[in-house]
Formats: sequence, structure tokens, C-alpha cells
Amino acid sequence: MNSKCQRVELNDGHFIPVLGLGTAIPIKFPKSMIKELTKVAIDAGFRHFDCASIYKTEEYVGESIRTKIADGTVRREDIFYTSKVWCNCLRPELVRSSLEQSLKKVQLDYVDLYLIHFPMALKAGEDEIPVDEHGKLIFDIVDLCATWEAMEKCKDAGLTKSIGVSNFNRRQLEMILNKPGLKYKPVCNQVECHPYLNQMKLLDFCKSNDIVLVAYGVLGTQRYTGWVDQNTPALLDEPVLHRLAKKYNQTPALIALRYQLQRGIVTLNSTLKENRVKENIQVFEFQLSSEDMKVLNGLNRNLRYMTAPLFEDHPNFPFSDEY
Repeated sequence: MNSKCQRVELNDGHFIPVLGLGTAIPIKFPKSMIKELTKVAIDAGFRHFDCASIYKTEEYVGESIRTKIADGTVRREDIFYTSKVWCNCLRPELVRSSLEQSLKKVQLDYVDLYLIHFPMALKAGEDEIPVDEHGKLIFDIVDLCATWEAMEKCKDAGLTKSIGVSNFNRRQLEMILNKPGLKYKPVCNQVECHPYLNQMKLLDFCKSNDIVLVAYGVLGTQRYTGWVDQNTPALLDEPVLHRLAKKYNQTPALIALRYQLQRGIVTLNSTLKENRVKENIQVFEFQLSSEDMKVLNGLNRNLRYMTAPLFEDHPNFPFSDEY
């Protein structure tokens, strides 16, 4: 792993860069921050950008990508761009229009990867977080297999190169894999994954089905109000990460990133600091020993930062299963 542009092959023959930049911005910060971060990331060597309609950052990320294409830094085919269909658009008749709206915002002809963001449908309509008079989310009941068929049609139409899922548990993945008439398997499952939640069983299941695991929250996840347990310990305060950082002359964040890459996991990192973007690309410049990988495996405590408490009553809530 000495190449900044290292990629792994997906089950449909396309390739995904193993390191990506997450583009969600916490609510207290201006979304436009991601514009300069994206430019810095491209200049540093990042080619993989993970976005979603719910992030409200697609227009800024797209503007930066197009700027870097225009000035000759990259070509469109060098960039791997991911977007996701949000929970209020999981009815099959809404999936394509949701993708087309994302394409309009980012001003690209296609996305490289389109994901079902969560397996939990919300009431269809303009409101992305529909709530009743008591402040409770208004759920919808949607056949996810029908949603998947709509995703397959988006791939066939050339609007996306690849299709996958996010935040699915094993049972929900199996439902798609066992769907009668399945045309395309999910190429990936994007889930929270870090040393405190190493997802070993889900990783093994995905590998056995030629599905790539894509990890978000690899540094412990920023504190997104309403989504994240505010009382969880900070991963980057973990003494083992600090000890290994000293041993390898790296940062605790780089140890956490490197851990995932050596497990064969595509790794997304999110930061609001330009110097961290430049620093994190250095993850390719060292390798952890097998003994230290075992030590990091031993940190697992099944601790999930992104608990999505608003959704916990949803019949398709994915985080109640073991994996």
C-alpha cells in the first residue's frame, strides 16, 4: 500500500479508492466549509468523496471537483463520487428522481456509487425528517427489495456506475442477496467501524459474499446531535492508539485509519481541518505489524457512536441485531 490512489475491485468490475473523504458537516458549521476541504483533499491526493443528499454539501463538493477538473489537476474518471438516497425517497418510484436531483446539485453526468442510506423508510414527501405533532418520526413501510430493483434500473440507465447499501445488518443484506431475480449484488455496505466497533462478524459475512465493507466514523465520529450518543468515550483518547502512534511515529488518527486499511476495509475519514486532510493521506507510508493488528482487534467493545435514537422504534432499525 504505497500508492495514494490504491483501489480495490468491486463485484461489478469497477474500482473504488481505499481511502475517501467524508463530506458531512456538523450542523453548527457552515456547509460551505467542505468546498475548500475538497480542493485541499484533491491536491493532497484524495480521489474518493463520500456524499449524500441529506448532507446538503453536494453542490459545494461538486463545484470543487469541477474546478479541479477544469484546471487540469484531475479528470472526471480519476474521481470516485458517492451519493445516497435518503429515507423519504425509498419508495421505488422516487429513487431515480432522488439520484437525478443529486446529479443536478453536483453537476456531474453520473455518480460512481449510489447507496441506500438507511434501510428505514420515512414518510415520502418534501420533508426529509417528517415528524408528527409529538415530535415522533413518521415512518413508512417500503419493500426494500423493490427499492433495490429501482437502484438496479439507475445503474442500467448509466446514472450510477455501481450500487450498494449503507447501515444494513446481515439479515437485511441477505434479504437483498436472496431476492428472486436479483440482477446486481450490492457492491458494498457502508457502516460505522473503528477499533471500538470492529464489525468482525459483518466484515467476514461481507467478504464471503464479495461485498466490500466501507467504514465511516473510523476516528470515533464527530458529535452529530440527535444521531450520536453524547456520552461515549473519545476513540482518539485511547491509550493503545497513543502508544502505537509513538511507536510508529504517527498520529493516533493515522493508526486508526491504517488499522482499517490492513483489514481490507475501504476507509472514509472526516475532518474539518485542512492540515488533517493532508496528514491523513500519509496513511500509506507505514504498515502495522500483525502483532499490533491483534492488539487493535482486542480493543473491540461493540461501542456504537451513531446510535440513531430517533429511529429505534422503526421496524427496520438495523442496530438491534448482533451484526
